[in-house]
Amino acid sequence: MRGNEQTQEAMFSYVSPAQRVPQDHPLRTIRRMVDDALRELSGKFERMYSDVGRPSIPPEQLLRALLLQVFYTVRSERLLMEQLDYNLLFRWFVGLSMDDEVWDATVFSKNRERLLKADVARLFFEKVLGQAEGNHLLSNEHFTVDGTLIEAWAGQKSFKKKGSDKQQPPDDRGNPTVNFHGEQRRNDTHQSTTDPDARLYKKGPGKPAQLCYLGHVLMDNRYGLATDTLVTKATGTAERDAALKMLKRRRRKNGQVTVGGDKGYDTHGFVEAARKQKVTPHVAQNIARSGGSAIDGRTARHAGYLISQKVRKRVEEIFGWMKTVATMHKVRHRGTDRVDWMFTFTVAAYNLIRMRKILAEAA
Repeated sequence: MRGNEQTQEAMFSYVSPAQRVPQDHPLRTIRRMVDDALRELSGKFERMYSDVGRPSIPPEQLLRALLLQVFYTVRSERLLMEQLDYNLLFRWFVGLSMDDEVWDATVFSKNRERLLKADVARLFFEKVLGQAEGNHLLSNEHFTVDGTLIEAWAGQKSFKKKGSDKQQPPDDRGNPTVNFHGEQRRNDTHQSTTDPDARLYKKGPGKPAQLCYLGHVLMDNRYGLATDTLVTKATGTAERDAALKMLKRRRRKNGQVTVGGDKGYDTHGFVEAARKQKVTPHVAQNIARSGGSAIDGRTARHAGYLISQKVRKRVEEIFGWMKTVATMHKVRHRGTDRVDWMFTFTVAAYNLIRMRKILAEAA
């Protein structure tokens, strides 16, 4: 017998959002790891806010919402709040009940400087990494380093000659006509008026130059988890300089450490600097470069070198996930500090996804 459609909406619901989420949903494991990390940061959050005044949105809820934005490829905070309004899964993960009102999207803008000043992204990243250490998911001996271009939130038309403030009014304020033909544009003579920290850069021959940053990741080779991050201005030596800085922060005081990398790291300067830090460089040999490869046969003949060359390609999985799922192919923020904050937070989100999968397979 056909049932009749009931159009009258129920006035009350006795089922919480947590009851709607399946027990085997992937976000349940991630939520527990996130809660453990945020619980350890509770004291830091207390010092971020004043003791008087109107209570603000809990920073724990803001960070959980930002994680959802990364996990589910939500392109703006406004759309994130729209999802949070009717999506029960989002409400449960953030910590809102059925009747709680969602906050305005401008809350993120108002709290961004506070979170940036307290370096919350780095602290959260370290707490997540500490959980990986506690679960014996890190080797702390064998690493891979690599960098990727991150397109800046600035257009080519904003890249103008320094000191050229006195110009004729544009014919169209939204999309002015600009003629670059015959003009040699360089980073030492030109600068973006939209994002002064962005630099015109291309990573290889035949590729277009674009306003961008360089995002760097130091990956632990055991399970492919990121152990350190760094965002720098785009320069020809930024990848090698960032690699040495991250290795110095993560290298153990005792014990031998190896680091894999692509041919871009095969320079005498980087190899010598790495060995001074007691790090054995397992970077790919660039035989075609002038002067030959800086990696000699004594290093390349070992089985560990071949393993590093095989495993190092997994660092591209981190960049691929960040650019396709987490929308980090083009940042929505301006300035090195803000881009670095979001890059670090996104890598922490990747580690959470990766850790959940590893722990589920081991169970």
